[in-house]
Amino acid sequence: MATFAVNGGARLAGTATITGAKNSALKLMAAALLAEGTSTIHAVPEIADVAIMSEVLRRLGCEVELDYQLEAGAALEPGMGSARIRVPQRLGTETDYDLVRRMRAAICVLGPLLARCGRATVPLPGGDNIGSRGLDLHVAGLSRLGADIRNEHGFLIASADALVGATVWLDFPSVGATENLLMAGVLAKGTTVIDNAAREPEIVDLVSMLVAMGAKIDGAGTSTLEIVGVDGLQPVEHTTVPDRVVAGTLAYGAVMTRGDVHIRNGRTHHLDVPLGKLVDAGAEVTSTEVGFRVVMDRRPTAVDIVTLPYPGFPTDLQPMAVGLAAVSEGASMITENVFEARFMFVNELIRLGADVRVDGHHVVVRGHERLSSAPVEAHDIRAGAGLVLAGLVADGRTEVSGGQHIIRGYPDFASQLRALGADVTLEPTTEA
Repeated sequence: MATFAVNGGARLAGTATITGAKNSALKLMAAALLAEGTSTIHAVPEIADVAIMSEVLRRLGCEVELDYQLEAGAALEPGMGSARIRVPQRLGTETDYDLVRRMRAAICVLGPLLARCGRATVPLPGGDNIGSRGLDLHVAGLSRLGADIRNEHGFLIASADALVGATVWLDFPSVGATENLLMAGVLAKGTTVIDNAAREPEIVDLVSMLVAMGAKIDGAGTSTLEIVGVDGLQPVEHTTVPDRVVAGTLAYGAVMTRGDVHIRNGRTHHLDVPLGKLVDAGAEVTSTEVGFRVVMDRRPTAVDIVTLPYPGFPTDLQPMAVGLAAVSEGASMITENVFEARFMFVNELIRLGADVRVDGHHVVVRGHERLSSAPVEAHDIRAGAGLVLAGLVADGRTEVSGGQHIIRGYPDFASQLRALGADVTLEPTTEA
């Protein structure tokens, strides 16, 4: 348990370096299960979820070494490292409830275990409390490939004598379902087609690693993926794509605090819509040789935002959008179309003096020049980061409890903000 203590009033300015993406690294680690031998994944963020995934793989029989030590001349930056995963010939097929309940991404071992071993037992996952995120699309898709999957005593129990390629239509472009189907399909017999597939950069990153392992996949970055099954894959070295959500978080923080932040390793083409909204709000966003720079010299102008699957505005940046609206000039409407409970954090933002009204999957925000400090609580990773940013534009000291959620997704967030001039510390929470 931890609390972020934020003293407001600072203007974010300086350079921040973005690590590899949490939402990619965890799935790349699961993909290593598809090939016997040692795979090495570089630019892995130093976050709690990577440690949890490492333990998930260890309990399946893998040896996992996380190395965050920087060597002389190393290209890695503080907060990122490498994961070396040695996968045995014979894997375990059951994951532990005590781990999977803490992190939803652990469900992504289902596809690789089915493909390699023909069976898997995976607890129904936990993770952030942001709404219902059922596994129906995972189950329906894998069943189309020939898997028999049943839900017993809180576990998904899956088996298949042999996975066989098929055409799968996803009712929603689910990232998790697309990933599980990709990792199952690469070793299935015949051709698998995923229609209405997710298009996120993290999906493209996973495809890149799978192709390097010997998979045959076409259509990365489009809504149709075609996978021709192969007999086996080989271990690889792969570098994780930069984390667009962390880059976007810092970009929104720069605009909220009227700052000037150079975001190294940030990729503007992964953030076209959210950066475009910052430009509409009055910011200057320019590409550099190694990333992009965000400069804001006045109070932001209110903008409306609608979250959608990629390439639309990412739901993971919605709390930052609401925080920006809270200090903008005018009124904004934010519409959430991905996770119905993303607005749970709004009551905490109201405690900071924000003028926010919720109406179903819309919120209307009327901006104030500044917010007022108060104790608030983070209930998920992204809402927690958004509350920390809100604390930067509040008067006095804001304490964001539930900091353990934030450190699941943001490597050394407090230090990163301090390097940009903020007064933020991560403090242990003492129980009464």
